Amino acid sequence: MTGSVTLISESPEDPFSLGRAISVVLDERGSVVGWSERARELLGFTDQEALGRPAEHFLVDPRDRGLVREAAVDCVRDGGWFGVVPVLDKEGRRSRFGVRARRVIREGRADEWLLVGAPAEEVAQWEIDRSVMEGLFRRSPIGLSVHDPNLAILRINRPIAHIGGITSDQARGHRIGDFLVAADAETIESRLNEVLETGTPMIFTEQPCRLLIEPGIERYVAVSAFRMEDSGGRTLGVTQLVEDVTDRHRARRRLAMLNEASELIGTTLDVETTAQELVDVAVPGIADCVTVDLLPAVGLGEALFPERGGPLRRAAFKSVAPYPERVIYPVGTLRSFPKDSPQARCLVSRRPVLVPRMDPGDGGLDAERAEHARTLGVHSLMVVPLTARGLVLGLVCLWRYVVPEPFEEDDLTLANEFAARAGVAIDNARRYTQEHRTALALQRRLLPREVPSQPAVRVAHRYLPAGGSAGVGGDWFDVIPLSGARVALVVGDVVGHGINAAATMGRLRTAVHTLADLDLEPDEVLSHLDDLVTRLAGEQEHGDEGSPGEQVVGATCLYAVYDPVSRICSVARAGHPPPALVSPDGEVSLPDLPAGPPLGLGGLPFESEDLELPENSVLALYTNGLIEGDAYDVDAGLDRLAEALGGRDRPLEDMAQSVVDALLPARPTDDVALLLARTRTLASEQVATWVLPAEPTTPARARVLTAEKLTEWGLEEMIFTTELVVSELVTNAYRYAGGPVTLRLIRLHRLICEVSDPSSTSPHLRRARSTDEGGRGLLLVAQLTSRWGTRHAHEGKTVWTEQELPG
Repeated sequence: MTGSVTLISESPEDPFSLGRAISVVLDERGSVVGWSERARELLGFTDQEALGRPAEHFLVDPRDRGLVREAAVDCVRDGGWFGVVPVLDKEGRRSRFGVRARRVIREGRADEWLLVGAPAEEVAQWEIDRSVMEGLFRRSPIGLSVHDPNLAILRINRPIAHIGGITSDQARGHRIGDFLVAADAETIESRLNEVLETGTPMIFTEQPCRLLIEPGIERYVAVSAFRMEDSGGRTLGVTQLVEDVTDRHRARRRLAMLNEASELIGTTLDVETTAQELVDVAVPGIADCVTVDLLPAVGLGEALFPERGGPLRRAAFKSVAPYPERVIYPVGTLRSFPKDSPQARCLVSRRPVLVPRMDPGDGGLDAERAEHARTLGVHSLMVVPLTARGLVLGLVCLWRYVVPEPFEEDDLTLANEFAARAGVAIDNARRYTQEHRTALALQRRLLPREVPSQPAVRVAHRYLPAGGSAGVGGDWFDVIPLSGARVALVVGDVVGHGINAAATMGRLRTAVHTLADLDLEPDEVLSHLDDLVTRLAGEQEHGDEGSPGEQVVGATCLYAVYDPVSRICSVARAGHPPPALVSPDGEVSLPDLPAGPPLGLGGLPFESEDLELPENSVLALYTNGLIEGDAYDVDAGLDRLAEALGGRDRPLEDMAQSVVDALLPARPTDDVALLLARTRTLASEQVATWVLPAEPTTPARARVLTAEKLTEWGLEEMIFTTELVVSELVTNAYRYAGGPVTLRLIRLHRLICEVSDPSSTSPHLRRARSTDEGGRGLLLVAQLTSRWGTRHAHEGKTVWTEQELPG
């Protein structure tokens, strides 16, 4: 005997295997001529008791003999038979056996019959199992593939054959790599080898399955696999169950993309950023290229109207191809689409347009770009409107050229979902932009555009609006000229953001100007502002009851008055950060000033503190947005401010810019106002001061001193007018105030005359009747001067006038 012998183990589940079934041989008369060992075990008859006896006499109950004889007739006629018959054992028990009968032909002898039997229950179970296995191969919708240990295909069922476009015979003997793309075949075979090696089944593992005949078509399958073994434990191969889950995979991917879109689209209140977020989510998830075009009014935050159309401006695009500018118009391009283009149809109907197969020349591109698109392979287009609250904002165009499959309805549904989410986010950004621009414009109109030159200080300032979603705040600063060459420096911050904060800031700034004109002390100014903020908060609570919107109920403020003659700076603050003081030698300090409560609390006093500042000192006033940040606390912010301000002989503009560069990001999260003031001191030759006793000769003495000083200053032509003014003011002080009178003349771009007395009674301008002997002095003063007024100190008052210098 030559060749090899392959040993195959009997299946322990096969009821008709030699080890499990009974075997009986009958001669032509039905007598037992062969009796197996298994027959002895199951039926109890020994060889001597069975051999030579008619089977019908001891194996069949008399009641069943008619049934058995009919089966015997069929068996003889057909040459074989398979069925269930009742059989008696030695104890007389009736049992049902599945019996297979076949004719055995013997040369020179009569035919014999081989009967193989097994308990009917085992045969029925075996038939069920066999039917299930046969059903898996012939009728199951789930793919079944059987492989040998080398992963060569032994058998496949119809679903597998349908996926691969082959027959079972064509697949036999081939490997998976003969039908699938190499990368996908390697993935599947590596996992099957792992099942073969470990014996651990693979259950519903999802993996790509692209065919060599259609490599561009996406297909995913879920694979379960188990190792096949014989009864002896030897590996026979591996079987895998394959289900096409492409649709389910796509649906799950679309759901994941929707979830991603919910998280990534609309993270900011910026129109361009939101449009870019949309294309970032859609490429390459849905399309190979996506563009977003918006009405120009959307980017500008302007109002939209249903009937308004017009050209669209490119807001964002993304493409998987290099050099997309050959096909795609760049961001910022303003263009109109041809009337018959899908984009124009989408704008008119406000409904998405799907073009599964298209020529790029029909996609709203010019001839040159359309030709580049053909070279690139653009073949499918979707156009989806961007709408929100009944208004059209623009369009989203989605293109395919890398993925060979055209867009389908499910893709259009997903793109429409993206556009719906992005539309609301873009419209929210538009509305925010509109409010932000309005508030910013209002605030810029309310803030001083240019600070006039002051004899008391030189100033530099910076104002930076908030760059985050909080919106414009209520920060402000002011430089207000006061009488006597003095100047008021103001910085404030209204609680809240937006239009309300900007409007409240405007009211407070106007109030500060009015109070400054009254020449009040800094603590008195803050007391009046405190009352005003309290009233504003009350008005808002009553006027905005039940309505949305931010309530502006408080503010902080720092008010300082600097006198260049005395070099005294009187400062009061209401809950505001303290000023920073830079000495002429560059040292930075934070004066210890009474903090005071924020404006709007009411009932608490404010205190002024007098600081004597050397000439060329720098006073830095700022709002809390400068020193408060996410990355550091207030103390650290103050340290950084001091470091940025330090150094001697630095130009104010350089100091201001260094502070901004050192402490602020490109887009601060809160408004910031910064005001730097370098102090000046009036030279002694510019100021003349005399203290005069309260005597009848005092007005005459005052006139003489005034004439002498004006002559010294070369202002002889102003002597007559100034003598009249000084005489009237000194006379009033002598007549009504009592006590010593102080006369001060200041020569700047104007001639300032001040008369101070210990009385707190203010003079009033009135029109005297023709019969009155007095009452015309202040009227005369008002006619002879450019401005005049009264300011009060803690003790006494000062009446001042200003006159234009000749020429």
